[in-house]
Amino acid sequence: MTKPSRKYINVSIVLLFVLLTQSCAAGLDTPTALPTAQDVEPISTEVRSAPSATSTVEIPTATKVVPTPTPSLPKVTITAVKGNLFIRRGPGMPFNSIAVLYKDVSAEVIAHDVLSNWVQIKFPNSDQTGWVSIQTQYSMIEGDLQDVPEQSPTEWPVPAYLRNCTYHQMYVEPSEVVIPSYYQYPNNEIRINPGSYSVYDIDVPDEPIVAEIEIREGSEIEIVKDGLGDNHKCP
Repeated sequence: MTKPSRKYINVSIVLLFVLLTQSCAAGLDTPTALPTAQDVEPISTEVRSAPSATSTVEIPTATKVVPTPTPSLPKVTITAVKGNLFIRRGPGMPFNSIAVLYKDVSAEVIAHDVLSNWVQIKFPNSDQTGWVSIQTQYSMIEGDLQDVPEQSPTEWPVPAYLRNCTYHQMYVEPSEVVIPSYYQYPNNEIRINPGSYSVYDIDVPDEPIVAEIEIREGSEIEIVKDGLGDNHKCP
């Protein structure tokens, strides 16, 4: 078999190259034109500014609520009814009066005496204490006295005396006691409880008043003037 000549081989290669080049050029798409600057639609972007260093953010704090305790009611109370009640420094008439529990006013009872004839009270709106008799129509107890402790006095009253130095009998109100004249010594002197008194001469017509006196513990008071205006003196 005869070999092809080198000349023909070169021509074939050139023709093949041309065909391949034209085929590739025909298969490529036409380039797309890039949009111009005015054809690009702007996109808006939200920019949030950071808080400045000087701004202060208030954070509410929790409020502590303290419950208000409900005051406990007294177990026993005393009320002055139909009039006022004297408050004394001890459980008995021989003690000085230190205050007054006025009509329609109530007080807390904190103790009672051995016989339950007197009660120890706390003054309204005060921490001071005193004693009130419950043997009269002027006092009203609410509650059971057995719910409060029994209290004995820690001191005794200082006696007070009233002496008649005149020759007439004297009547003392409101204690409703008669003091004999000086002629009946030593019976012309009586022990009397603290309080306010009026003294009348019952040996003179119309029984005129001869003295208005105030008795306190330890008092020693003399009646020296009778209903006729005569003055006398006790030896």
